[in-house]
Amino acid sequence: MLKALRVLRAQGDQFIDDLRSAVPAGHRGRPVIGAAPCPAGCEACVRVCPTAAITADPLRIDLARCVFCNECALACPEEKIVFTPEPRMSADRPEGLVVTADRPSPSPVATSEALRRMFGRSLKLRQVSAGGCNGCELELNALANVNFDLQRYGIEWVASPRHADGLVLTGPISSHMAEALQLVWDAMPEPRFLVSFGACALSGGLYADSAELDRSFLSRFSPSLLVPGCPPHPLTFVHGILDLLGIR
Repeated sequence: MLKALRVLRAQGDQFIDDLRSAVPAGHRGRPVIGAAPCPAGCEACVRVCPTAAITADPLRIDLARCVFCNECALACPEEKIVFTPEPRMSADRPEGLVVTADRPSPSPVATSEALRRMFGRSLKLRQVSAGGCNGCELELNALANVNFDLQRYGIEWVASPRHADGLVLTGPISSHMAEALQLVWDAMPEPRFLVSFGACALSGGLYADSAELDRSFLSRFSPSLLVPGCPPHPLTFVHGILDLLGIR
């Protein structure tokens, strides 16, 4: 008993009182591109990016493709790219995830009045791992623990798609999961909406060029919320979903 109490005292307060103001220490979050011009002809960051997330002239980073590996920041001779601990970087449309020197932050998630009216007080989510590595899944699981306690906002995970209002997609959608993903979506009652969580779900990530993917589902249904990261921090999801639902 005394040992358990010592452990609790050493761990401190696990509960995050204000998720909106929390900034995770040591987290590699939103990248910032410096205003200084790149040296003529330099494309060091473009060459080392494993997912073609970076384009030059002008320098742009597509967070839908970025896996936050930090290789671009290490390769840049001018230290023009810096990854900050800031977790706020979700968007509600693909072009909103592109950052440049002139636009250092992704476009803010606009509140959907329709979703706010329907789900602003109670939201049930079903998660589907469509060929993921389990990194994104672990971060989503953490949202239900004592640290983040997403239930305080009336947002809960459910086991059955028949009880769900929203589908949270992780993974690049491998061909053997394409039908299962569609079955889950079809089982969800209207109204419903889709969230893409993580680089694999957003763009295919490191597996974007694989012949084993079937991403046709996303050509039929557009996500209402795009959450970048590899994997995203739980707070990135928190900010995105609360903004979408208009919860302050």
